[in-house]
Amino acid sequence: MFAFIVRRIIQATVVMLVIGFIGFSVKHQLGDPVRDLVGISVSVEEREALREQLGLNDSFFEQYGRFVSNAVRGDLGYSYFFKKPALDVILSKAPATIELVFVSSMLILLLSVPMGLYSAIYPKRFFSRLAMGVSIVGVSIPVFLTAIVLIYVFAVQLHWLPSYGRGDTVNILGWESGLFTIDGLRHLVLPSIALSSIMLPLFIRLIRAEMMEVLETEYIKYAWAKGLTRKRVWLVHAFKNTLLPVITVGGVQLGILIAFTILTETVFQWQGMGFMFLEAVERSDTALLVAYLVVVGALFVVVNTVVDIVYGLVNPTVTIASR
Repeated sequence: MFAFIVRRIIQATVVMLVIGFIGFSVKHQLGDPVRDLVGISVSVEEREALREQLGLNDSFFEQYGRFVSNAVRGDLGYSYFFKKPALDVILSKAPATIELVFVSSMLILLLSVPMGLYSAIYPKRFFSRLAMGVSIVGVSIPVFLTAIVLIYVFAVQLHWLPSYGRGDTVNILGWESGLFTIDGLRHLVLPSIALSSIMLPLFIRLIRAEMMEVLETEYIKYAWAKGLTRKRVWLVHAFKNTLLPVITVGGVQLGILIAFTILTETVFQWQGMGFMFLEAVERSDTALLVAYLVVVGALFVVVNTVVDIVYGLVNPTVTIASR
């Protein structure tokens, strides 16, 4: 198991180097720090002197090596629009995105598991057919359209929930959180429902398909023959083995969920990393764009590495097969 974990960590490191190389290449081709630092009144000689001072006249690989060295120390560049290090800007926006993804993930988990299990155990009942039909519609509707419909119904027409912003937040150990205020929770409802609508239908159908397949296996038939109770067969023997592929897909989809916050945060004016990314695009803040790419890439890598390790712990045959 130790060798399996080491291999996954080495693979994660290689992936991060590739992500960093792509990000730096974009920055190297599109960004010009001298242009962002100085005005039009600065002479060509002063510009060249500044380029030499910043090391911009060095070769590509020398600059890339310096970029990797700085990134390891947490220096991902300087945002010339916000006038502060890019990583600090991202970290200031991260709590909003993390809370949105967390609440959306909880909604997906709490709804998909019982609905998927029920649809697999009782596939011909009305609720099961309704859940499958709704899930097909849910997969087909883009998240921004879902968000607009939610705003129109619950904010514009019914006036039940706010349509934009984070609401009131409290500072807890430096973390600006809206999870501990009534107004913050009210502002979370619509964005989290909209964001969860992306993955919820997928997980309902995945759990249903895997559960139905497991229920047809020989060891489940043997469990019935032993006279075990229905709850024990369904929840202990069948559901445990249903979780293995769900864990794998769930890890990948969690990273995708973070990426999809761009659309959700834009519609709801949610001041998170996704909204910040669009602002950086509009203002051509290449340093912030590259920093965002590296941070989101790191989140993908960390989540998938953890999922691989958890999968290896749950299913030891993975480590054997990888040798």
